[in-house]
Amino acid sequence: MSHDRYENPLLTRYATDEMAGIWSSQTKHSLWRKLWLALAESEQELGLDISDAQLDEMRAHLDDIDFESAASYEKRLRHDVMAHVHAWGDQVPQARAIIHLGATSCFVTDNSELLQIKSSLELVRDRLVTVIDRLATFADEWKDLPCLGFTHLQPAQPTTVGKRATLWCYDLILDLEEVEHRLEKLRFRGVKGTTGTQATFLQLFDGDHDKVDQLDRLVTEKMGFTQRYAVTGQTYSRKVDAHVLATLSGIGQSCHKAGSDLRILQHRKEIDEPFETNQIGSSAMAYKRNPMRAERMCGLARFAMSLAANGDDTAATQWLERTLDDSSNRRLSLPQSFLAVDACLNIYANVAGGLNVYPKVIASNLNAELPFMATEEILMAGVRAGGDRQDLHERIRTHSVAAARMVKEEGQPNDLIERLSQDDAFKDVDLQSTLDAKRYVGRAPEQVTSFLDEVIADVKAKYGGTDAAMNELKV
Repeated sequence: MSHDRYENPLLTRYATDEMAGIWSSQTKHSLWRKLWLALAESEQELGLDISDAQLDEMRAHLDDIDFESAASYEKRLRHDVMAHVHAWGDQVPQARAIIHLGATSCFVTDNSELLQIKSSLELVRDRLVTVIDRLATFADEWKDLPCLGFTHLQPAQPTTVGKRATLWCYDLILDLEEVEHRLEKLRFRGVKGTTGTQATFLQLFDGDHDKVDQLDRLVTEKMGFTQRYAVTGQTYSRKVDAHVLATLSGIGQSCHKAGSDLRILQHRKEIDEPFETNQIGSSAMAYKRNPMRAERMCGLARFAMSLAANGDDTAATQWLERTLDDSSNRRLSLPQSFLAVDACLNIYANVAGGLNVYPKVIASNLNAELPFMATEEILMAGVRAGGDRQDLHERIRTHSVAAARMVKEEGQPNDLIERLSQDDAFKDVDLQSTLDAKRYVGRAPEQVTSFLDEVIADVKAKYGGTDAAMNELKV
């Protein structure tokens, strides 16, 4: 690591080595060489004058890239692809003449990026499965524990801790479906030529259209794809990038929502994210136990979400068969979106696997509001005991306003039940029984069970365990 120039924190602090490796210069330029080899092999198979010795020489030097030589060539030539053609040509002198034969730069740049996108989506998929599994385990453990629900961030009908976790989990299920869809629809650019017409390859094969189409198919298959984009300009449609970045943004949205919820719950002292023995919460306030992991997840998620606009803008501003203003932007937006989401999911897995739940605090917070939640039940019980519905409603309203005033203006506990117990209109109502929180959670526990049986079981059956794919947090 250099300490006298800026280093990208996505690499030094947040993302995993696996994702960073996919977008490394080594991976990128090794893929270029594999593409050039696949092209040469296919051209030989279709009759061009390329020798086995040339191909063997290329195979022997796929990964030993002389980056200093390539940088020197690029400084002189001002062209990154041709710089690497020359640098590799120095290593494979017999094959120099047939490297990049008939191809345009986007043959290696676009196709290698599609391969990187594919590998990255597969890694993100595995990360999602792990977080989903951990949240599902948490939801199952706490499916019966009532807690105060919120709408508008105001107290609402109770739910359960486990049911709330299924909301976070289901967002990720929807994200997983999007990732699976993107992987299913991802294609290879293939061998399309400078403006997508394959004109140069048609010249190489003396006007034989069938051989040009075979060349396209052969290279596609050699690089692990079964399908190609039907038509391209010089580049594959940048709508593909927009779709991928939108999918990553969606994952960021899910991470941010859950992270925000956890920060609120930690504020309420109901649930804590993991906190290590020697961890310091604040440099000044030694007692602090801040939700720094959830906060970091939210911050990185916002970054990933912001990058989606780059894909939209780039797709919209490609001129005719292509323009080059996409290149510099995509060098940033594609890898950094994946790195940011990778970091988010790594943090999320860490947090989801180590949440600390405090049932007594949860019960205390719920009980402070439960008398208000119970008023409809109390009203119906009063009616069943022979009371007048309208009269009972007005009495409950009056007592509720008085109790709320005591809570807000005097800082006193909620005494609504005590007030009602002193009102003769409710003398035949078992008021204490109305404060059983489990009476108000509806089907929340059953919904958790159904979710685990009907949704999570399918994910586990399809993917099994991918827990080993996660990493320790760097900071």
